[in-house]
Amino acid sequence: MLSLFGSNATINIALDRRDHNESLHGKRLMHQGNPLFTGDEPVRGTVTIVIPAGKTLSHSSIKVELLGTIYLGGLKHRPFHFLSLVNELASSGELAETKSYDFEFLNFIKEHETYTGINIQLKYYLKVTIVRSMKLDISKELELVVHTFTKTETVNTSIKMEVGIEGRLHIEFEYDKSKYHFTDVIVGKIFFLVVNVSIKHMELQLLRKEIIGQGEESWSEVEMLNKYEIMDGVPVKGESIPVRMFLSAFPLTPTYRNIHSKFSVRYYLNLILVDQTDRRYFKSEEIVLYRKAPRRSKSSKALNEPMSPAIETRAPEE
Repeated sequence: MLSLFGSNATINIALDRRDHNESLHGKRLMHQGNPLFTGDEPVRGTVTIVIPAGKTLSHSSIKVELLGTIYLGGLKHRPFHFLSLVNELASSGELAETKSYDFEFLNFIKEHETYTGINIQLKYYLKVTIVRSMKLDISKELELVVHTFTKTETVNTSIKMEVGIEGRLHIEFEYDKSKYHFTDVIVGKIFFLVVNVSIKHMELQLLRKEIIGQGEESWSEVEMLNKYEIMDGVPVKGESIPVRMFLSAFPLTPTYRNIHSKFSVRYYLNLILVDQTDRRYFKSEEIVLYRKAPRRSKSSKALNEPMSPAIETRAPEE
């Protein structure tokens, strides 16, 4: 029997979703082409090593890892593994035929939600490795998307702010709360108390701010997710304008605060006023975003799905 030279072995990964409970974890099993998990959901499956007929594959070990990794923009930042779990599937030996190995990662919490931004990426993935002496290892990665649910906030204070220039402009604005879930609606009102400035335009922006590092060495980048035109014209003293911004249309993530001292992601409401001379006045206030847990239905039953389609990879030619 020939050793595995000049031919390709194949690694298949099939996920077992028996633990996915629709009433606890939501209905979806996939997100943008990747398997979707919640923070407390176990990860199980089967790894199959396909050996071509008449070939053998010698190895030092076979393992599957569940990794959580943070990637930051800039050359000086190396990937940071905040989660690393390993299942050893086989010790050293030789494969003369196709063989399957079950694996499971239980009793652990995927603490942070998957995030992909401008300069920051937080991702989870399975990595299967066939370790070989004196030869290139064979490996396959399968990315997992993680969503983390939060209970509805019981303490949720309103936001009140003022924008003003003494004797010329005094505006108060109020939002109904400071913490919002992804399908929430920002409801507020703007009051014009003193208007001795000719305002021609006013808008409310939803901003996302990525912050890498801490203290003086930190740096940030701001992305505008949406802007909402509040008025286009001249307001008068005593006028009030209602504000409603629907969040479900935007690509949102939870607020991240100092994740492993590597990064933060924060969201802001930014009110901008522009006068007739194109001078700009603005005021920002941070809001907290979270993913609301799905409603639990008494009629919901545990969702037992079959194994997901296999994900394949082939070893490089040698």
